[in-house]
Amino acid sequence: MTTQAIAVDVGGTEIKAALVDVGPDAAATLRQVRRRTPRGADGPATADLVIDTVADIVSELRTGDARAVGVVVPGIVDEQHGLGVFSANLGWRDEPLRDRLAERIDLPLAFGHDVRAGGLAEARFGAARGMRNVIVMPIGTGISAAMIFEGRIHSADGRAGEVGHVDIGHGEPCQCGGTGCVEAVASSAAVARRYTARTGTPVDGAAAVAAAVRDGDPDAVAVWHEAVDALARGLVTLTAVLAPEGIVLGGGLAMAGRLLTEPLAARLDDMLLPFHRRPRLELAELGDTAGCLGAALLATEGLSAP
Repeated sequence: MTTQAIAVDVGGTEIKAALVDVGPDAAATLRQVRRRTPRGADGPATADLVIDTVADIVSELRTGDARAVGVVVPGIVDEQHGLGVFSANLGWRDEPLRDRLAERIDLPLAFGHDVRAGGLAEARFGAARGMRNVIVMPIGTGISAAMIFEGRIHSADGRAGEVGHVDIGHGEPCQCGGTGCVEAVASSAAVARRYTARTGTPVDGAAAVAAAVRDGDPDAVAVWHEAVDALARGLVTLTAVLAPEGIVLGGGLAMAGRLLTEPLAARLDDMLLPFHRRPRLELAELGDTAGCLGAALLATEGLSAP
């Protein structure tokens, strides 16, 4: 038996949404919508603009068979209280997003964190199937991780998984207000930004930098090397503390495939100590649909919750 849900994944750059048919072992996307994340007059998105856009998308996707809506957002998210606690890339703090969305949407509403939802989807349908202890880490506008222990998502009241804001000592400023953060050097956005700053040549995302690496561009190679090193340092910290059996990489940077995984695996081998568990390094299977599929899972499983 399957259940249809409307799933919305709010990102720092794009809002992805879909009408999804969810079953116990698989999910099928019936229809998709993508919109640029709206920006305020001063640059960052505002909660008002995002809520308006999400409500419009839900109306557009709604059919008579849709039973529920799942919305997932980035940053620090308190699922229990429905709060967008903090998002460096979207510019909100302590925003009661679930309640505000529920005022606009007259279907059962599930609210969650984009990365934890995507990790749930990868564990159920994708590259993390069969792993009881795994980290799923998309590398996009920002970097966060879904941590699954003994088959259950670890949330820690919405504070878990912020590997992008681990200080690894490089000293560059981050949008969060700190310095030295992993994502200030290693996110997809940072790779493109740092290549542009280094060369004066604007590029449309990390994929263009990856292409330049393959072409032997020394500036691209330098930026890529620094990103890989930053990721490795963040992952070594997680591995030493949490000892996952696997790490699943997703998001825009992971689309580079072996160009990312081979040097990253080599750097991990150099940095991990003999007594550390060496995690399997895998590429996510669900691509940029993971957040939507996870949101659909939250929505449909919420229908059966007591």
